[in-house]
Formats: sequence, structure tokens, C-alpha cells
Amino acid sequence: MIEVLKKWGAIVANSKTRWATIFIWIALIGIFSFIWPQVNDRETSDTQLLPDDTMSVVASKISNEEFSDDAGIPLLLVWHRDEGLSESDYDLIQTLYGDLNSSPVDKQTFIPPFQDIPAAAMVESASEDGAAFITPVFFDDGASTDELQAALDQLEMKISEQFGSEVLENEIDAAGLHVRFTGPVGIQTDAVSLFSNADITLLIATVLIVFTLLILLYRSPILALIPLLAVGMAYGIISPLLGFLADKGWIVVDGQAISIMTVLLFGAGTDYCLFLISRYRDELRIEKDKYVALNRAIRGTGGAIMMSSITTVLGLLSLGLAYYESYDRFAVPFSLSIFIMGIAALTLLPAILALLGRVAFIPFIPRLEEMIQEMEKKKGKKMRRPKPSHRMGKKIGTFVTEKPWTILIVSMIILGSLAAFVPKMQFTYALLGSFPEDMPSREGFTVIADHYPPGEIAPVSVIVDTKGEDVSLKEELEEHPYVEIVSDSVEGAVTKDVQEWQVTLSIDPYSTEAMESIPELQAISTNALSDTGVANAEESVWLGGETASLYDTEQVTNRDQAVIIPVLLVIIGLLLVAFLRSIVAMIYLLATVIISYLAALGLGWIVLHHVFGVTEIQGLIPLYSFVFLAVLGIDYNIFLVSSLWSKRKEMPLKQAISESVGETGSVISSAGLILAGTFSVLTVLPLELLVHFGTITALGILIDTFIVRPLLVPALTALLGRYAFWPGKLWKLRDDETYKVVSKE
Repeated sequence: MIEVLKKWGAIVANSKTRWATIFIWIALIGIFSFIWPQVNDRETSDTQLLPDDTMSVVASKISNEEFSDDAGIPLLLVWHRDEGLSESDYDLIQTLYGDLNSSPVDKQTFIPPFQDIPAAAMVESASEDGAAFITPVFFDDGASTDELQAALDQLEMKISEQFGSEVLENEIDAAGLHVRFTGPVGIQTDAVSLFSNADITLLIATVLIVFTLLILLYRSPILALIPLLAVGMAYGIISPLLGFLADKGWIVVDGQAISIMTVLLFGAGTDYCLFLISRYRDELRIEKDKYVALNRAIRGTGGAIMMSSITTVLGLLSLGLAYYESYDRFAVPFSLSIFIMGIAALTLLPAILALLGRVAFIPFIPRLEEMIQEMEKKKGKKMRRPKPSHRMGKKIGTFVTEKPWTILIVSMIILGSLAAFVPKMQFTYALLGSFPEDMPSREGFTVIADHYPPGEIAPVSVIVDTKGEDVSLKEELEEHPYVEIVSDSVEGAVTKDVQEWQVTLSIDPYSTEAMESIPELQAISTNALSDTGVANAEESVWLGGETASLYDTEQVTNRDQAVIIPVLLVIIGLLLVAFLRSIVAMIYLLATVIISYLAALGLGWIVLHHVFGVTEIQGLIPLYSFVFLAVLGIDYNIFLVSSLWSKRKEMPLKQAISESVGETGSVISSAGLILAGTFSVLTVLPLELLVHFGTITALGILIDTFIVRPLLVPALTALLGRYAFWPGKLWKLRDDETYKVVSKE
């Protein structure tokens, strides 16, 4: 490995190849951007995230085939006036529907004839308190989100002309008439607009926070721009590559994945850059020739950067094992972005540093003592000398080696106390609840929930294949304590043996209790069908609707967690063994990953629930957070232990631990702060899923950066002594022994 990196450093760290490398990157960006679309142009609007064979998806397909009236996909117009809808409100609604009947908006397929329904009949269909009324407009199932949004814009114009724009714009609790768009079409268009509006905000905020932190940490404007330039050029390759893959139908890209990918790229990419830049700065203080210094820096950090990027790439690819589409869609974009960034860190970044040399560190230019003395002679005055580097890190490293048991016990008490909050976490899988409270589709949904019985928002569909038997489920289903009303059965239009019952729950259909009632309703239906003599009755019952979909989401994501977490740990473990040649180190490093993750979840719950009043965390968060914290956290451990393993060859164990903590301390702390800062940017987005994810991941990175890496891992290594290296060659040395590695320079 050392010889390979030495040769590679000689290739990229010289005056002849630096311009060629930069030119190749610029040329590739131009060519790829010209021939392939950008990834943002190929984002999908498909909201179907569950596998096709899950019960709720099958139920939806059967319902569409057997019971659909081909009206299309509905938009719900929710009309609301706190003091009660007036007769003139209903008159205006009739006028609007008359206009829609004579002059439909684009992609409109069907509207109920409200223009012909007497106002008195409409009042009967309003909420019991008369304050809310729901009217649907149906659109073409095949319409794209852009087409649907254009249609809604036309509809808003019609409403503004007849009612005034204030009915759409005024706050929902203000006096007067209000209308909000919700239902499948409203939710779909709002979800897409959230990410399309957030992409630019996220990119700007991420760049600003990285630049600001780099300036504060390194106090060099040029140095702060170098990682951003490298990451930006890497993104110039990544975006068209992903656009090409999406264009070919090989991957599915959604806005949420791209938003998080941008944060990951800037955070992890800046870390890789800092690993090399920090070592380069140290080498420039002992080597006059900037190319030799850069070669040594590549040799010293290249292995860790390569190992970190490979671990992250393979770890993120494990998301491809997921059945739930939201996880699966992350795998390729995330892993490809890190793969390209790893290449950029070992090609493009060295070329930029070779071009700039010491100038990159203005105004704190690293120089040899003899160079400083020469400048003092020329200028005739005393020059400021840099403070000894790694002082604080060495002090921490020395303290850890002197008090390893104290460090271990205190660290485990802190991490264990935080992890103890994990069982108290509450989860939800409802997407709409993640929207901002003032989002129109959520406001409309809230109005429905406030003025209609809870279960009417999202009834449960019970579909059975009676196989010709006389089956009635109405009475059996009504016996369930959470069931309010069960409709009469409806026969299928194509298959007469297929029947459907609509079940209205007496509780919030998005609650945990409602989700838990789904298998109970399924069991009731299965038993009733079995009692009539239908064989394999469990294969002839399907439950659909939003509550059933949430239940399936929970089951599928639980399955994904049970598969992906062990696979990811195995991948990381194998790579650690290959890199460190130590089974013992692999075991305790994986153990620190797990305890750090659990502590991050617990601390995240404390902050979100007890500080910000969040009652439920999105159920997708645990797996998202584990994957990111595992692969990013292990990066820092790799950077630390690679230094420790290298120094152990030249000095006693305690000294090697102290020196490695000192050498890597400042750069890892800086990298951790920047990475946590980039993930915290997600908290400014108007989607609770990303707010929860950003908060927990940022806190987890800080835990890993300031507790696990500088304290817990070195303390465990000190306590294990030479056995930390078993079965590698180093474990044969006593803790106070050393052998000098002969350099081949």
C-alpha cells in the first residue's frame, strides 16, 4: 500500500501533471453535462414506496380494477368558515363547479355535478357543525406532477376570480371563507414543491456553513475555498452521471435523496480534503519542496482516505437491500457521490495543492525554521512563528493512556445514559404529518380532522375473495372496539366473488393504535371467511387505505432494518480486518459504532421531544441515522487507528496512542464540526423527516468526534495493550517494545 501511494503521489504531486489533472476534470464536467441530463431534471414524482406484493398495494390494485369508476385521481377542495358556511358560499361553490363543467382545467377528468345540486342538499353533506365542506375534482391518473401543478394553478385563478385571492392566502384561523387543496393530488404537488424549493436553499446554506466553519477553524480564505472547489467539481461529474443512470431507467431519483446527497457530499467531501490538507500543512513545516511535501502527505493519508471512501461506498450500497423504495433510492446516488469524491480527493485536490503550494495557507503560511530565518534577515525584523501543533491533542492522548479505566467508565456512563432513552422513543410513518403546519394540503387535512369524525379522513378498505361462498363481514367488523361504521358490501365489477367493505374507525386513522388494529381486522375477516368453508382464507383477504399502508410501511421498514444493519456491520468489519489485520480491533471499533449510534438516538430524542416538543419521530429515521453514523463515524476511527498502527511500528504503545491522538485530533475535530454543521443544515428545511434526521445525525457525529474517537477508542486500545493488534504482527510486541521501520525513500 505504501509503495502504491508513493508512486501515486509522485504522479499527481508534481509540476508536470497538475494542470493536466485539472484540465481533465474540467473537460469531463463539460462533456458529461453536455451529453447527459442533470440529476434534478430526472427526479421522479412516483410516491409508491412499498413493494408491489404488500397487502395494501395489492388491495389498491384490486380496488382500482374491481371498484373504480375511472374518475381519476382526486383533489379535495376543503371549504371552511369558522362561523359556519353561508348560503352565498354554497352559491359560489356551485358557480365554480359550473365553470369547471363548461371550461375544465388541464387534465381534469371528472367533477361531481355540484352546480346542479340544491344548496340545501349540500348543507346536509357538510360537517355536523356546518363549518367545513369537501368537494372533489378528479384528474388524469397518468398526469405528471408538473402537469397537475399547472392544472392547480389554473384552478387557483378561477377561485381567485370568483371568491377573491384571500380565500387561498389568508391564515386558516382568520375570519372569513377559506379553501385549501388536499387529498392525493394536493399532497403530491406539495411534496414535490417542498424539495424543488428547498434544493437551492439547501445548497446555499450548506456552502455557507462549510465556508464559515473553514474560515473560523483555519483562518485562511484560500484554504476555505479549496475543499468547496473540489467538492463542487466532483458534483459537476456526479450530477450528470446520476442523470444518465436515471434517464436509462437504471435508478429512480427523488428530491429527498438528492437533498441529503448534497449535504453528504459537502460534509464527507470536505472531511477527505481536510485529511490531506492538514497533513500537507504539517509536511510543509519540515520540507522545503512543496511537491515532496505533498507526496509525503498523500502517502501518509491516502490509505485512510481510500479505506474511508471504500467503507462508505459499500456501506451506503447496503441500502440497496431494502424493500422500501425510500431506502433503496438512496443507495446508488449516495455511494456514487462518495466514490467520485474519493477519486477527487486523491487526484483533483493534490493537483490544486500542487498548483498553489504554500500560498494556499495565506496568511498563516507553513515554513521551515531556516526559511523563517532567511526572511528575518531580508526584512530585518522578527517573524511570527507558528505555535507547536497538536499540543492539545497530545495532552488528551497522554491523559487517556494514563487514566484509561477512568476514561472508559465515564464515557460508557455518558453514552449508556443517553442510550437509555431509546426505548422511550415514539415513531410515526405518516408523511403528511411531516409537512409544515401551514402547507395547504396539511391545513386542508387538519380542517377535515377537526370537523369530521376521525375515521372519515381515511377509511380502511376490507376486500375479500369469497370464492362463491355467502360471506358477510359487517357485523363481525363492527364488534372491533375501534370501528365506528362498516358500509354495506359492494360486489366487484369484473369478479362477482370479490367484495369490499369500507370501515370507518372511531380513532385517528394515522395513530399507532389504528395501525395496530390492521392485523386484528385482517384476522377477523380471515376467520369469518374460513368459517364459511373457504380454504386458505388468509390468501383471500386484503386491507387497503392509508392506515393499512402505514402498517405495511412499518412492517417493511422493520424488515429492512433487520437485514441492512447486520449486513452493514459485517461489511465494515471485513474491511477493518483487511485494513488493520486485527480481529480484536474490528470488534471493539464496531462496538463503539453501535454504542455511539444508540447514544445519538437517545440524545436526539431528548432534544427533539423534551426541548422542541416533538411527540413522534419519523419511523424511517433509525435506519437512515444508523447507516450514516456507522459509515461516517468509522471514517474517523480509520483515520485515527491508521495513524496509531503506523506509529506503533516506531514507538511503544502508549507513546503511539498519545502521538496519534495528537496528530489526528485537530483535523478530526475540525472535520467533525464541519460534517455536523452540514447535516444540521437539514433542520432549516420545511420537512420534519429531514429535521429529525439532520438533528440526530449531527448530534451523533459530535458524540463520535468528541467522545468516541479521542477518548473511548484510545482508552480501549490502551487497556487491551498489544492484544488490540491480534492476530497481526504488532500483537507479538510487548507494550514497551518497538521496532524501527526502515524507510525506502
